[in-house]
Amino acid sequence: MAGQVDSDLRRSAVMALGELGRSDDYRDRADAGHGLAGFAEMQEAVELLSELLLDPGDTFVTRVTAEALLRRKDRPGLATVASALAVADTNHRDWIHTAIVDVFSIFSGDLDRAIQLCDELSRETDERVALGARQLHEVLAKIDPVLRPA
Repeated sequence: MAGQVDSDLRRSAVMALGELGRSDDYRDRADAGHGLAGFAEMQEAVELLSELLLDPGDTFVTRVTAEALLRRKDRPGLATVASALAVADTNHRDWIHTAIVDVFSIFSGDLDRAIQLCDELSRETDERVALGARQLHEVLAKIDPVLRPA
């Protein structure tokens, strides 16, 4: 019973954040993207996150959403960003790249893990994810992280 309640609550949270993501105020949309990133493993959140990553009204929303997804440092977060990166225009792509550098330029272990995940994602059957993962890999490969193991 508790699992069903948790699932229902998570779905409700995604729906509420989805409503916030449709706000006319870019700050609300950015908050929605930041919050929805925590639910990136849920299919219900993926479409909403994709829309926010390519927000037509303000690239601040793109930047905040991309960074939140990348900070997960996991497959769902990277796959969602990769999918958006594959179809992003130059302006959105620049802000996604900024988020990538900000998140992965500190710890070499995080960077190495992200590169490994991108290699896996580049073999996905979803061509958009695969293409975006290859583009994401290119950006990651150029990063020289600040901290490396001793």
